[in-house]
Amino acid sequence: MPADQEKTYPPVPYERHVFVCTFGKTCPNRGGADIGGELKRRAKEAGITKRIRVNKSGCLNQCSRGPTMVVYPEVIWYGGVKASDIDDILTKTVMRGEVIPRLLLSSSEENDR
Repeated sequence: MPADQEKTYPPVPYERHVFVCTFGKTCPNRGGADIGGELKRRAKEAGITKRIRVNKSGCLNQCSRGPTMVVYPEVIWYGGVKASDIDDILTKTVMRGEVIPRLLLSSSEENDR
């Protein structure tokens, strides 16, 4: 089926869903919960919570590269996220689906859990 005719079944309630790791060996100690909370707060402030969902997640199995997050449906994986990255993540990735290359996890690195 051509990409412009693809459909999601069942229809999903959100344009994007962001999972921020708040568990595991490193993400909690590196501010994962604070980053997730702040991203959620700013999404609410921007008035986009009816179309964007931000959740904390369990371990994403990328401990040495935390805090990590993944954004769906694009399946964008970010690592080493800092509070200073939240504005870019919100405006570029969450709101527009754009990738921020400097935050991308490299698929050549092995999972470390």
